[in-house]
Amino acid sequence: MKQRKVPLRKCTGCQEMKNKKELIRIVRNDEGEFSLDRTGKKPGRGAYICPNGECLAKAQKSKGLERSFKAPVPKEVYEQLLNELEEEENA
Repeated sequence: MKQRKVPLRKCTGCQEMKNKKELIRIVRNDEGEFSLDRTGKKPGRGAYICPNGECLAKAQKSKGLERSFKAPVPKEVYEQLLNELEEEENA
């Protein structure tokens, strides 16, 4: 049988290529709203990040999400994403 290729994506924080299932997708929809996408199926433009706060901080410092979305990302979005990541780590 033919081997299936594992989809790889680059983390916008640490810039490492990782398995798509290991990363969290951040989505910006048509209205410009940002949200976490655990399923990878929400409509909109997506960027990937490791499931820890350190990579989110690196992405914020290097403006990785701004480059991925080709638009400015408000500070509130980073805070919301950090809160959601911390909730999932504690759960």
